[in-house]
Amino acid sequence: MKPYVFDEFFSSGRAETISPFLTPTSRKWGKHLSLRSALLSLTLLAFAFSFSWFSRDLSLLFLLMVYFLSGTPALINSLHDLKNLELNIDVLMTLAAFVAVAIDSALEGALLLVLFELSHGMEDAVSSKARSALHNLNHIAPKFAHMLDQEGIFYEKSVREIQVGEILFVKNGEIIPLDGVIIQGTSSLNLVHLTGESLPISKTIGDTVPAGARNLEAALTIQVTKTSSDSTLSRVVKLITEAQEAKPRLQQWLDRFGKRYATSIIALTFLFAIGLPFLRSMSYFGHEGALYRALAFLIAASPCALIIATPTAYLSAISASARKGILLKGGMTLDALASCNLIAFDKTGTLTTGQLQCKTTDIPDDMLAIAYGLERNVVHPIATAICHLAQEKRILPAVVTEFRAIPGFGMEGIIDGEKAVLGRPKKHAKRGVLAFLEYRDQTYLFEFSDQVRENMQELIQSLPLQAIMLTGDHEASAQTVAQAVGIDQVFANLLPEDKLDKVALLSEQGLAMVGDGINDAPALARATVGISLGRIGSATAVDASDVVLLTDDLHQLTWLFKKSKKTGRIVKENITLALLVILLTTTPALLGYIPLWLAVILHEGGTVLVGLNSLRLLR
Repeated sequence: MKPYVFDEFFSSGRAETISPFLTPTSRKWGKHLSLRSALLSLTLLAFAFSFSWFSRDLSLLFLLMVYFLSGTPALINSLHDLKNLELNIDVLMTLAAFVAVAIDSALEGALLLVLFELSHGMEDAVSSKARSALHNLNHIAPKFAHMLDQEGIFYEKSVREIQVGEILFVKNGEIIPLDGVIIQGTSSLNLVHLTGESLPISKTIGDTVPAGARNLEAALTIQVTKTSSDSTLSRVVKLITEAQEAKPRLQQWLDRFGKRYATSIIALTFLFAIGLPFLRSMSYFGHEGALYRALAFLIAASPCALIIATPTAYLSAISASARKGILLKGGMTLDALASCNLIAFDKTGTLTTGQLQCKTTDIPDDMLAIAYGLERNVVHPIATAICHLAQEKRILPAVVTEFRAIPGFGMEGIIDGEKAVLGRPKKHAKRGVLAFLEYRDQTYLFEFSDQVRENMQELIQSLPLQAIMLTGDHEASAQTVAQAVGIDQVFANLLPEDKLDKVALLSEQGLAMVGDGINDAPALARATVGISLGRIGSATAVDASDVVLLTDDLHQLTWLFKKSKKTGRIVKENITLALLVILLTTTPALLGYIPLWLAVILHEGGTVLVGLNSLRLLR
């Protein structure tokens, strides 16, 4: 069998478990490899320090092992950076470690290498922890699916090769590999990996099912509707990946600052190393010499903690949000959320369920039976509400003949030899959602209202922002919902362009816009932060928004705004801590009050503390 090269292997779509090198044991040892290597180097360094008191040869042997284990990777990476004319923190630390050997401070240089690798390993572990949502999604994604051909024979096939229209067979307990429609079977699905919601959802023939959901009860036969690259799971993974790679402005500035800062610190180090003997009576070499102090200054001034202050915090917050079913499109979104003072809600499908409810209770049962008989022939929100009301009252539908639907108006039919007409009255349109029934020279009026989502008033009161409503619905209908949920400021009768203009004006104050429909997409894109509902929202609205609520649970908004504020506080704490370490150690190190080994510990200790502080956002 011809072996795979790496590119061929990954492009083949084969599961990585076919590799003889990727065994469970090798996976275990490969996890946090840099951190494990640093801990081993630390042990060797302890031996080197211990033997330095009575056996210089053994001490040098262990030191050589430390420099080989921790210094070789650092040296290779630094040479690669220098080859690309890039000066960064890694170059600073490697330079300091190997210069320490030249001034007879090999133990301090080894300590720097070990602690620098240890902090890097912990930083990688923090980032890995922060990226856990993406890792978990990639881990649960099936690589192969059980297929069912026309003759009823089962076989396995890579999910990357499955096309729309093919038939899958998903056993109970398995993860659904691709989006599709159930054509046989009834079961419950757990969507916790996708939405954070652990409550099972019942699904039967004709229902759509997303990739990534776990089938809990019975086997399902599913017809594929989306390929692997377009599946719900791939879409969620893509959104999380883009969010983690999208850097906020502060982080972008710190990245640019780090390169210029590294160059400046190296220049100052050489300046101090050469110039200190001219300013003060000291030698170039020795533990009190200019080179030693300049080296301590170099280490103390290196901004490792400052560079990781923002990315670890934002990654942790993004991951915590993803686990709750909230997808953020980058750390910039957290900054924008924290800057918002207003939050605008669309009405239909956002504050309300989008399902009409018949409010009229004085319609005679025989007239309701006629309306039921007419409306059960069509699919329309008004028809659904009337049919639901009749079913609640256990009223049977009237027998309708010569039924005819009239586009844009309603319907008519013959009942007991008489003509019955049911439609929407244009002259009453401003009063809200209405329908009338005409039968035997009598007219009966049905009035409807959109059902408000549960506990919306409590949500509006708990939000740390002023809430307003922007809707294209009639004023009366909008005011009814606004009063029910506790919103005082309402803008109704808005066309999509009117809503966009209003959002543009309010965004000057910092506006978060919540919507779900295609008509909301322009407003979501224009707002300071656009928030869409992932389960019922349109694909256009989801793409235009900055935040996607996968569970459609608006009560997560309170948690989200608090998380954005907390992220800002953590970032400020991290930057303050990093700057304090630099400011309080550089000058004393240059003056000889802080020895090289203590400068190393303070520098790397600050880096570790910043990483651990960022992990608080995972809660």
